[in-house]
Amino acid sequence: MRPGAAAVPGRIPICFGSSIRFGWGSSGVILVSWLLGLTAGYAQPATTADGFSLPQPGHVFSFPRDHGSHPDFKIEWWYLTGHLQSVDTPARRFGFQATFFRQAGSRGGVDTNPSFGSAQLYLAHMALIDVQTGRFLHQERLNREGWDASAATDTLAVRNGDWSLHLADPADASTTPTLRLQGGIQAEAVFNLSLRAAKPLVVFGENSVSRKGAALTASSYYLTFTRLITEGELTLHGERGSETLRVKGEAWMDHEISSSQLGEGQVGWDWLSIHFTDQRELMLYRLRLRDGTADPASTLTWVDAGGRTQRAPFTWEVLTRWTSPATGGTYPARIRISTTDPASGAPVTFTVEPLAPAQELPGTLGGVPYWEGACRILDAKGGEVGRAYLELTGYARDLKL
Repeated sequence: MRPGAAAVPGRIPICFGSSIRFGWGSSGVILVSWLLGLTAGYAQPATTADGFSLPQPGHVFSFPRDHGSHPDFKIEWWYLTGHLQSVDTPARRFGFQATFFRQAGSRGGVDTNPSFGSAQLYLAHMALIDVQTGRFLHQERLNREGWDASAATDTLAVRNGDWSLHLADPADASTTPTLRLQGGIQAEAVFNLSLRAAKPLVVFGENSVSRKGAALTASSYYLTFTRLITEGELTLHGERGSETLRVKGEAWMDHEISSSQLGEGQVGWDWLSIHFTDQRELMLYRLRLRDGTADPASTLTWVDAGGRTQRAPFTWEVLTRWTSPATGGTYPARIRISTTDPASGAPVTFTVEPLAPAQELPGTLGGVPYWEGACRILDAKGGEVGRAYLELTGYARDLKL
């Protein structure tokens, strides 16, 4: 809870914050600083030119409804990433991704067959990295709205085939609910997980809106469970037969709602979520322009042990790169991030190091290749101080959303 915000049961209070400015040093890395009132005096349009809703400043979120689908917006996703380890010894380490996307079709169309609608399209991705073996599994699905894919509008309940994500209690209006995830990858893996929010829901951005560029249409509602205590079962099928492991760990979930995620001239983004061992988190997104520099809307936000957020300046430096043999895209691999620790006010430097280099999803169905991978976080002395997931888009092909 931020100072001056009033709590309403089932609702998230939003307070005004600051906005962003960039300066570039001689090294070409980006320095972010914050100024007050950059967006003051600008009226947010209610809809896009083609009639889709846009995020509005001052919006008051109501749950469980706002965990659900918002079909009046063009784009929406529910995005889970996390680290697991087997309960039984010897412990094995895994990273997983489970993503449910919804994209609205053109306005004005009429669906005559409720079993195969065209008003909404649903894309879903599942991925699993076995850190011990380096085996990376992934699968994509694309379905039209109907019997095989849907998203409820009154609570969190999304599905694509037999993959699903929902609230354990559909009526749970709290900011720390329990979620259920059921997924799998071809005939190679199946997981059933329970995810309990250890911290209240975070709304990233300012006054309800997360800006993604200078254009007022480039924005989203950005709702996040930054730390989900996760447990359940993971079944693996391979040449040596099947094994079912009891697993536990921590996950991160983003729910973004928008109609225009990218600003003019942006070709992709770099996104990072970190779980530190001291029970803090960090979220960073770097919106890349065609010339390789970053858009001023890029941001880094700390989340303290109590769930309070604070932005900080940062630099981003690529140390090594990896080229995909499948798509030809060349991605950052090891990355150095320098920022200010709000707990001490001192400068800190972290290295993002992938647990395996090949964690690219080729975008066979959705047409968007991207790298999404489990990473470790090292401090300046090389000690592991956190676990992370890193997303890199627009390197194999410009991203268009």
